Amino acid sequence: MKALAVEPTSAPIAIGSRLRSARRGRHMTIEQLAAATGLTRGFLSRVERDLTSPSVASLVTICEALSLSVGELFERPETHLVRAGEGLAVSLGGSGIQEQLLTARSERRIQVIRADIEPHGAGEEELYSVDCEVEVLHVESGRLVLRLPGGDVELSAGDTVTFPGREPHSWINPDDAPAVVFWTLVLSGRG
Repeated sequence: MKALAVEPTSAPIAIGSRLRSARRGRHMTIEQLAAATGLTRGFLSRVERDLTSPSVASLVTICEALSLSVGELFERPETHLVRAGEGLAVSLGGSGIQEQLLTARSERRIQVIRADIEPHGAGEEELYSVDCEVEVLHVESGRLVLRLPGGDVELSAGDTVTFPGREPHSWINPDDAPAVVFWTLVLSGRG
């Protein structure tokens, strides 16, 4: 059971953007929602922009048309904050590299890893693959060479490369300067 706020507030609760998002997520136009609810397009538009508050009956009607429970409109989204330098230390292999997991450990859809790579730091000698759907590598600073079976891809600060997660690869920092890179691993299908 959720605790209720001790002191009531007169501040209006903004639900319009959540209703708009739910409507768009169902590929429904505002005209289609108006037809499904019997409410006017203008009224629905004002509700979505938080310019008017619907009655409870109107809100229930809108939510039913969107297959959305009224309670979902008021739930706080689940968030996970990792402050700079406070990511969970991880090690995916290689030498001269310090890695931090920036997403929640419990996140099963995506992982973002910050890697600080020393000059001439390198991944495994043999190409390896990661059990994920897609990998995205973004070079924040420095340079990195991504080694793939079809040849090397040289990356500089600001460059981003996307490739299948199961593609064998490795990497090396070819410079005398450190590099900072972000790996994003899309883990879809793991539930």
